[in-house]
Amino acid sequence: MSHTRPVQVHFDDLDAMGLLHNAHYGVLVERAIGAFWAELGWHFDPARSRFKDVFLAVREFQITYHVPIMGAGEPLVHFWMERMGNTSGIYGFRVLSPDGQTVHAEGRRVNVNLDPATLRPTPFSDETRDAAKALAA
Repeated sequence: MSHTRPVQVHFDDLDAMGLLHNAHYGVLVERAIGAFWAELGWHFDPARSRFKDVFLAVREFQITYHVPIMGAGEPLVHFWMERMGNTSGIYGFRVLSPDGQTVHAEGRRVNVNLDPATLRPTPFSDETRDAAKALAA
């Protein structure tokens, strides 16, 4: 399964030519994935989170650009979980036009679950694994 979420491109996300700045594509992906998990009860504050795994770091972010986004608007981010390993998860994603017909960019994002005391990778909880099944490719 996968998930598609609209995200907002604001005027200040644009470069001098009126195109979405290349660095902001990653922000759109982060917002979409973050909103998905927040709706499930994830929060960065362990006292408020439904999940035990709250200390996650991006290990890798890879993106290929195809067609620039011009101007402010509401493109879509389509994302899924390509692989859920012991301590890391790999998301695939596509940034799409509002009608879903144009692929503006695509790539992958790798998250690592860290132990907050040691900053070393630690296994995901069963609860996180179960929730991630909704995004399984």
